[in-house]
Amino acid sequence: MTSDDPIQPDVPPSGTGCVECLGADGWWFHLRRCAQCGHIGCCDSSPAQHATAHWKATGHPIIQSFEPGEDWFWDYSADEAGNGPELAPATSHPVDQPAPGPAGAVPEDWRRHLHR
Repeated sequence: MTSDDPIQPDVPPSGTGCVECLGADGWWFHLRRCAQCGHIGCCDSSPAQHATAHWKATGHPIIQSFEPGEDWFWDYSADEAGNGPELAPATSHPVDQPAPGPAGAVPEDWRRHLHR
């Protein structure tokens, strides 16, 4: 396995929330984890869609859900769901972290801001 492999099982997640949203006082609906570098970004329903932007900027094609109880993978380059190995912990954001999140940053009318 090389660092160019699209799935790096030993790389930990970059944190517990979307890196870019946290840096810009933004918020997310659900979180996705880059299977290659561990970057945590927000999903395509979220206002900023940082997980997809990360793929476009880096070419890292495979993500895994970073939601509690979910272990599915998505391959952006093939535009299809798939399976993969267990990734390094943590496998989701903390269970007590709300979705949408983070706590205190989500607008009251958050549903109006989702991409469908």
